[in-house]
Formats: sequence, structure tokens, C-alpha cells
Amino acid sequence: MAEPEIRELRYFRAVAEDLNITRAAERLGIAQPPLSRAMRGLESRLGVALFDRSDPRRIRLTEAGETLLKESALVLDSLDAAVRRTRRAGSRAKTLIVTAKPGAATDLLTYVASEFRDEPGAPEIRFEVTGLGEQVDAVLAGRADLAIIGSPYLDNSLAQEVLLVEGRMAALPVGHELASREVLSVDDLRGQIFTHRPGTTDAGRNFWSGQRDGQPAGTPLGPVVQDSAQMLEMIALGQAIALLPISFTLRSVRPEVVYRPVPDAEPYTMVIAWKPGNPSPWLTRYVAAAKRWAAEQPTLEAPWTVGNCDEPA
Repeated sequence: MAEPEIRELRYFRAVAEDLNITRAAERLGIAQPPLSRAMRGLESRLGVALFDRSDPRRIRLTEAGETLLKESALVLDSLDAAVRRTRRAGSRAKTLIVTAKPGAATDLLTYVASEFRDEPGAPEIRFEVTGLGEQVDAVLAGRADLAIIGSPYLDNSLAQEVLLVEGRMAALPVGHELASREVLSVDDLRGQIFTHRPGTTDAGRNFWSGQRDGQPAGTPLGPVVQDSAQMLEMIALGQAIALLPISFTLRSVRPEVVYRPVPDAEPYTMVIAWKPGNPSPWLTRYVAAAKRWAAEQPTLEAPWTVGNCDEPA
């Protein structure tokens, strides 16, 4: 039996995502009849029905179709990533692309860029901002060579080096019932209202509220925030609290917000990660420079005192 061609898999993916031959054909830039014939041919070659066509108004995926959609995504995404990396490797303009979420590791990125600046033959170091939890996908898809990733979005599918591990602190509005305590525990935080980001997973919500996976629900969802500035504003206004890495609290002292150490909260971990097998010698040197930066950073463990630590009136 002949194997499906890449072109057929791309056609199938478009139809499976749209569940409409006409829309899929428009998206692919081909006529509808050849697309329909290609799908019939693919089914014939595989010996299974991929689409349920019993309803004349719409098509549905069969169980076999659902399986092929999932499995073909791995093939096509890997192929696209390989093409991107190959084109970049053959480009005359050598670049090393590093990605991180907004505001993450600015000091690290500046430090490493300065080490590469005057080195003969060094590639252009390009930094790309990606959204919350998108760094792993950017590396796997070949859009970035390296990623700065922090808890809870670490991923064992990438090679990685741990850069920092630090304790966390509760960010509370002045006058909050817990603000008069010098040290808190994760149990003290249960039932409190926390800010959260759009699209955060259950595991992410557990991490940022101090809960452990499998722990009974007890943390109500608070206001949605788009960035750190909004988060701090919500806390200052008494609308919510947060559980943050110590390094963030050191950079974010505000008179309306107090920080209290939570020694038993799961630590925040920052890693530098890359796709295994990346042959670039510059990638290895970038990682080494990042580790030198990390070695110069102070150890940040709770209990710690930050900002306004006077008892509220």
C-alpha cells in the first residue's frame, strides 16, 4: 500500500479543520472537485473512511479521521520546523533567535548580548517576545533556537539547563488580613482570590495560587489580567492577591502592596531550553554565557523581606 503524500496530508488537514470542502478548497487555493477526488483517493489508499458524509449538509470526521488529524499534525509540524531550520542554516545572514515572555530575563538577555557583540563571526542575536506558555512551541516549530522558560511551563521534550531556582512571596494589598503576618504558608492562601491570565491551564492556576495538583479546589478565580502592571494594580486596589517569584517582587516595590514570604510554595524555576540535536556551536556558547550570568545572581530563598513590611494600620 502506497504511503500518503505530504500534499495529501496538507489537503486532509485543511478539510478536517474546516469540515467543509468548499472553504478548505478556497483556503488551499485549488478547485473543489480535485480536492474531493484527493480525499477519496486518500481514503481508498488507506483502506478506511476518514469522513462521515451521511449528512448532506455537513461532513464529520470518523474515528479514523480523528486519528489521522492528530497524527498528521505531528508529521506536518515537524516537517515545517525542519524546513525553517534548514533555510536559516543555509542563509548567509546567521542569526540566533531567543524567545521569552514579555519582561522575562531582561538582565540575562542583555548580559549575553554584550558578550557576543564584539566577537568575530558571531551571529546576530535576535529576541522575540512570545505569549504566556508559547516558548516551547516556538522552539519545537523552528521559529526560535533558544527559549527562556519559567515554571509552570517547563517541558521535558526540550534539552535544558536550569539557570535559577527561587522562592516565592505573596503579594497582598496593604490592609489585607494576611499582611500583618511575617511569614505565610500555602494553606494560608487557600480560598483567597488570585489574579489570572487568559488561557491559563489548571496546572498553571495551581502553581500561581500555591495549590498542588490533585489538591481539592479552593481558590476562586479572580480578575483577568493581561500583564504584570495590571496584576499589581488589581492587588493595590484590593481586588486580588498573587504568589510571585522573589526576583519579581524586588523589581516591583509599590507603597500599596506588601510582600510576605511563603517558604513552602513550590519554587519558581527558570531554564534555558533548545531542541535536542541543534548543531549550532553558537547555541552551545550562548547557553554557557547564560549559565555564567546565572552563577553571578544572588540566591533568592524565602523567608525574605521586600518593600513595605510595616504592619498595616
